[in-house]
Amino acid sequence: MTAFNTVRFRVKPGRDQDFLDAHKNIGTTWPGLVHANIIKTGDHAYCIIAEWRDIDACVKARPDMISTLNSFRETLEDLGNGLGVTDPVAGPVVLSLK
Repeated sequence: MTAFNTVRFRVKPGRDQDFLDAHKNIGTTWPGLVHANIIKTGDHAYCIIAEWRDIDACVKARPDMISTLNSFRETLEDLGNGLGVTDPVAGPVVLSLK
């Protein structure tokens, strides 16, 4: 069953392009990734939404996702409320709509 993960980020002013560039090769480095999009949710605020062939592929790719995160971690601001620089969630699809 297909799964998705999403991660929320806030990028330091002037570092938006560095943040986006760090994601350009994830399709080749994250096995099991079907599709991913980065959306801009506000000023220096982004969210990545990734589709995986199944939840196991998503879980197995976590070390690769962390490695990618470490490559641009210095571009991120702390989200506050004890979250650190990311706010990730993941899970299997339980209802597929159009």
